[in-house]
Amino acid sequence: MSTNIKTERRTRRKMRVRKKITGSPERYRMSVYRSLKHIYVQIIDDTQNSTLVSACTVEKEALSSLEKGGTKSESSKVVGALIAKRALEKNITSVAFDRNGYIYHGRVKALADAAREAGLQF
Repeated sequence: MSTNIKTERRTRRKMRVRKKITGSPERYRMSVYRSLKHIYVQIIDDTQNSTLVSACTVEKEALSSLEKGGTKSESSKVVGALIAKRALEKNITSVAFDRNGYIYHGRVKALADAAREAGLQF
């Protein structure tokens, strides 16, 4: 399958999800982006168009927690726990999970489960 077809289908799924999910001051939106090597997550206030909290596997804090030779799912768990810790520091307890068109499986699921375990509700 061509890469263009895959990205087009993901974009369609993303738009379907984004029609239903918006971030408000009561419940912010937690958006996930997954590249081939890394995973990025942001908590966004759509009314102000601003990112409140972010975390990714590229940051020093996440890299120090990872062990060399670990899997991408393990790194997603670290990022999930990190985003939950940062969100709770800013008194954000409840978010709407935006999987951004990705299937809720593997790295995306590992990130979501780790964030839930660390105290974030969605």
